[in-house]
Amino acid sequence: MRRVGLVGIGNMGWGMARRLQGCGFEVAVRDIDPAREALAHEAGLAVLPDPAALASRCEALIVAVVDAAQTDAVLFGADGAAAALPPGAPVLLCPTIAPDDVERCAARLAERGLAPIDAPMSGGPQRALDGTMSLMVACAPAAFERTRGVIEALSSQVFRLGERPGDGARAKLVNNLLAAINLAGAAEALALADHVGLDPAAALAVIERSSGQSWIGSDRMHRALAGDLAPRAHTTLLAKDSRLALAMARAAGREPALGAVAADLFAQACREGCATLDDASLYGWLRRRG
Repeated sequence: MRRVGLVGIGNMGWGMARRLQGCGFEVAVRDIDPAREALAHEAGLAVLPDPAALASRCEALIVAVVDAAQTDAVLFGADGAAAALPPGAPVLLCPTIAPDDVERCAARLAERGLAPIDAPMSGGPQRALDGTMSLMVACAPAAFERTRGVIEALSSQVFRLGERPGDGARAKLVNNLLAAINLAGAAEALALADHVGLDPAAALAVIERSSGQSWIGSDRMHRALAGDLAPRAHTTLLAKDSRLALAMARAAGREPALGAVAADLFAQACREGCATLDDASLYGWLRRRG
């Protein structure tokens, strides 16, 4: 399986496309942003005019868009990919969306004779590019084996979570709720360090070698202290993901207290100017709040 189509070449999708290209796959892409498509063309990737045209020339499809509405449009809308894919083609569902949406989408794909693979991703654009991001995979064993070359090219951290569609999404939401808690905590702690007269960079150095360390805290706070808020992961994404995680929890009769606080902070930050910034902007926003 060498011909791969990828819809959605934002920060993560771009890293995935370049990774597959570097591993020798024939990669074709589609994005709603002409600037992203121009970037892909300059990099030697085939750019197709719509998802159906993309699907007609690939053996496997990767969907790396933002949300469930975009996923539905890519697969089942006008010029959707699902009707143009060859029988049995695997479809990797990589966005962070609600488990119910994954289940519904997977059922529609299966009805068309396609092979849905629930495969949300985590790790950031650089890890997508170098193949070290995480993939949380739930699918039929035959679909996994058929797509193993693509999956293992994309990720050296593949977590197989069984066959039930939606379990990849469930694992991703659990992870991202903790990511939101950890990032909110790191931003709040460094804002406090600044307010009590500590050098935030020195405080971060202490945290990174002590019990308060977290990967996302270190990654984002270094950027925040450098004033680098160019969006690798928009604040809106963790706001969305933490909201979806809370909805999943409530459907299961749970109410994660810390998760609710973190979700509320991200929602407020988005409303107050951070939505289109990198989520590292949470530090500056909390610092300004006093």
